[in-house]
Amino acid sequence: MAELETSPDAEDMAALQEQLADARADVERLQQSAANADARAEHAIAEATMLRSDALAAADANAVAVAVAAELSTDIEFAHERSRTAAHRYRELVLRTEPSLPADLIAGDDVDAIDLAVTAAREIVGRVRSHIESQAQASRVPAGAPPRTAPDLSALTPEQKIRHGLASRG
Repeated sequence: MAELETSPDAEDMAALQEQLADARADVERLQQSAANADARAEHAIAEATMLRSDALAAADANAVAVAVAAELSTDIEFAHERSRTAAHRYRELVLRTEPSLPADLIAGDDVDAIDLAVTAAREIVGRVRSHIESQAQASRVPAGAPPRTAPDLSALTPEQKIRHGLASRG
């Protein structure tokens, strides 16, 4: 037992000092690593806070955009309804001002479509009118009785000619 309580010799002391130096280096390395981890954690917390703030701002902007989109959608629907009403009134005006155009040929959901239909209807009505006029010209009979002419006796036999002559005298 006396040998166990003896003081360490120089060799043991050097080994212990080397272990102590290694342990101190490990402690410094661990402290540095802990400091780096703390810095990264603080940076991550700051970044998370900034991202949370950005997300809240984006959510607010999204809510505003949704409200504006709903308002614009309502405005667009109102404008479409006004356009349909205006087109219907325009169609009725065209039919009143041009009664020769058939109402069945004038259709459309907007003023431009009605204008195209009116142009096509005018062309059709013009063609029909000119066709009817040309047919009327072809079948026109002059007013009054036709001029009197003697009957054509050239196709009659001599006996029929004699009978005709005697009948016209008597």
